[in-house]
This record gives sequence, C-alpha cells and structure tokens, in this order.
Amino acid sequence: MSALTGLNTPAAIIDVPRMQRNIARMQSRMNTMHVHFRPHIKTSKSEPVTAMQLAAGACGITVSTLLEAERFFETGITDILYAVGMVGSKLPQAMALRRRGCNLKIITDSLASAETIVRFGAENDMRFEVWIEIDSDDHRSGIKPDRDVLLDVGRLLHEGGMLLGGVMTHAGASYELDVPEQLIAMAEQERKACVDAAERLRGAGLPCAAVSVGSTPTALSARSFEGVTEVRAGVYVFFDLVMHNIGVCAMDEIALSVLTTVIGHQDEKGWAIVDAGWMAMSRDRGTQKQKQDFGYGQVCDVDGVPIAGYVLSGANQEHGILSLRDGVDGDIAERFPIGTQLRILPNHACATGAQYAEYQALGDDGSIESWPRLNGW
Repeated sequence: MSALTGLNTPAAIIDVPRMQRNIARMQSRMNTMHVHFRPHIKTSKSEPVTAMQLAAGACGITVSTLLEAERFFETGITDILYAVGMVGSKLPQAMALRRRGCNLKIITDSLASAETIVRFGAENDMRFEVWIEIDSDDHRSGIKPDRDVLLDVGRLLHEGGMLLGGVMTHAGASYELDVPEQLIAMAEQERKACVDAAERLRGAGLPCAAVSVGSTPTALSARSFEGVTEVRAGVYVFFDLVMHNIGVCAMDEIALSVLTTVIGHQDEKGWAIVDAGWMAMSRDRGTQKQKQDFGYGQVCDVDGVPIAGYVLSGANQEHGILSLRDGVDGDIAERFPIGTQLRILPNHACATGAQYAEYQALGDDGSIESWPRLNGW
C-alpha cells in the first residue's frame, strides 16, 4: 500500500529526494562557476524548502511579494531581493521591513518609479537600496542597457540619497526555447545585457555593486557568468513539464505532483474523471505551444511513475478529465477503476503550488510531513 493512500485528494506532493537532488544540482553548478546563488522562493513559498536551499549554499533569497519578505525575514533571513517593480503604495511596507533590520532591496525600471522612491525616502528619512531592472530579451519589464534613461534613473537614485545597489534582469524569453544552443545564446545575451548596463553606470561615476541575472533555463545553460555577481532561479527546485519540454530536466526530476482520485467514467468518450480540476492544477497551459502538449498534466501512477499515453486533457473547476492521447488504445475504466489514486505532474510548478495551503512532503523512507505554504500578497 502506498504511503499516500490515507491522504485526502487533491493534494500537492513533494518528492523530497528529487527536490534535494534538484537543489544540489543547481548549487553545485553555481559553486563551480564561482557565482553567488539567490533562489527565487516564489515557486515553493515554503519554509522547509527554502531552508534546504540556504543550507545547500544559497546566499539570500528572491521574493515576488512583500508578504513573502515579511514572513521569511521572521525566520531569520535578512538578505532579500523584492524582484517586482516598486510603486508608492508599497513603500511603507518596504520601509517597515528595513527599519526592523531587513536588508531588503527593491527594484525600479522607470524615472517615475525612481522619483517616487526618492521622494518617499526623503520625506521619511529612509535610504532604500534600489536595483535597476534591465530588459535583456524584450520579454517583460526593464530598461534596455543602451538607453539614456538608464543613466537618468541611476543619477536620480544616487543623487537623491538612495543606495544604487546594482542591476538585475530575468531572461523570461528562455521559456520559449528548446534547443541547447539557443539556450546557451540566450544565457549569454542575458549576461551581456546586465553586465553592459552595470559598466555604463560605473562609467558614469555611479555605484553598481550587484549584477544579478537568472532564470532556470539560463542558469542551467550559461557557459560564462563573467561580470555577474549572482544568479537567481526558482522553478528548478521542483521543475515541471514546461522545463521538461525546454530540455533542462528529465521527467523523473519533477519533484511536485498532484495526488488525485478517480471518481467516475464517461465510457463512450474514453474518459476517467478525477477530483483534480483546474483548482488543483491551475489553469496554466504552458505546454500548449511547446513541442509536446501535456494538457493539464502528465498522468502517473501513485508512485509517481508516468503512464505512457495518458494525460489530463481537460479540467473544470473541481473535475479533471483523464484521457488517452490520440492514436493510443485502451479501456480507461478497466485501467483506472473508481477509487484509483494517481499523481499528475504539472505544467507550471509555481502556479500549481499556489493552489494549496500546504504540501505533503514524501520522504525517501515513505514518511509524510505537512509543510505549510504561504499564500497572499
């Protein structure tokens, strides 16, 4: 009998040995390349997971919400990068953290945001450490490294009494690639953009100590981190089907799955119905445009071994539709009777984890522990 048999479903399962190997793999690579590693804990938002990342050698953490910063500061972590553009309404929360002793870094990518930070800092006698976000791939936010506004923002922060701490970037466009040579090239593009921005700031007489880059695909593909002081990555801790399709992990390295139970069948349609819908898996269909579409997730047996030919092809709020891929035959009702427990590997570990208040951590000895997960902003 599986150690998971007694759990209510759906449940988010962490395969702890797999996760530990993922942590060791990334940290070993960073150590070999002589660069600090600052994991993005938005993937797990879990104290036990983060503690393992720090114990392996990580230096500080990256967060996506100020609530994360507050909660993890309370656990004793002081070196925190809030990697979302700062707006005025959140500055009081950031200031409170810094006044409590948190070495919180905030980011900006515009004159308007920088002006708000400087004005608030002056009014409240607060010297924020601010990093400038660099656009290295046209994917999302940031300032292009060759734009005049980069120096304008740097001067405004420095002359306005803030600590211009560095530059940072995230090559999110790496998620659109799946060829090793392309990933290597994207990692170099990311590195060069951020280093070039830092050198421009320094050449203008401005301080720029930190040069921070990272995404899971580029962190695992880069051939050089020359000029970089730290790397950030998040989803590597669990991996997922998107990362599998990109080519940076094998299926048996995915450490997060959703335990579900077969609750019915639609025989004429070749469906089994499970109790994990999009509320359990999330609506993320990140593999839809990749080389292999896994629907809402890859079906595995209760021990986490993928079952070839079966995917979670559809999802309603609380119901998942398990079916055979086109061209694959089988009697799904006979294969998966009502009451059968299965595990589903997710498209996007961050989004799936966010559906749960806790994880069920499965140890290599079959033991299970409940690990709380932080939700909210």
